[in-house]
Amino acid sequence: MPNFRLISLGFAALISLSPVSALAANAVVDAYDDFLPSYTAGPANGDLDVIAAAAFYDGADQRFSFSTILADKVGLTAGALYVWGIDRGRGTERFLAGSPAIGAGVLFDSVLIVRPNGTGLYNDFINAVVTNLDPANIKIGSLTVTLEDLPLGLFAPGTTGFRSDPSQYTWNLWPRVGLGSNNQISDFAPDAANLGFQVTAVPEPETWAMLLAGLGLVGLQAARTRRHAQALGDSLT
Repeated sequence: MPNFRLISLGFAALISLSPVSALAANAVVDAYDDFLPSYTAGPANGDLDVIAAAAFYDGADQRFSFSTILADKVGLTAGALYVWGIDRGRGTERFLAGSPAIGAGVLFDSVLIVRPNGTGLYNDFINAVVTNLDPANIKIGSLTVTLEDLPLGLFAPGTTGFRSDPSQYTWNLWPRVGLGSNNQISDFAPDAANLGFQVTAVPEPETWAMLLAGLGLVGLQAARTRRHAQALGDSLT
């Protein structure tokens, strides 16, 4: 069941914030209840279902920020993790080598992992470096998980093979239950692709929340439209 506050914020965002449409090109609007068929390791809870997500790169301050809004309250599922895969230029479709083989089109060479308790880490596969994230940069809301103001240096710019312009890095987000097996991944956002960063100064937290909520409302409306179309098609066959 969609959260009432999400829908209320979404209406406000769509009415009052013109950046929603501009942001959409580099944001995920994801359907409700689109759990991967391969996900068998845990419950189909809303805190494992991405509704909307976006990421920013502030070129002036050389900092990255990421955020997602989920279908239900963060913390419902024991062992839940929120993982952003980053492709800095040497990303590969790593999940295709696992069992089951999933994630075609999802490329990454490092990951940001966030826990619902507000801790997390960055794992750089290329340079074999794991860095604990500063909890001050992690914000856990009722329906949101946000990483704020991560410095460019964390991502080891200048490594051989990486894109020279960090604004050209790309990302994908996947919630999961535990680490180690592909059947623990509940959702990809987006499916079968990476997205670029919105290259701009990061909005104020209130604006950020409203932008994501607006995108979440768009996702809800799209899901309802698809369900209605499918029901209509079924009734005609």
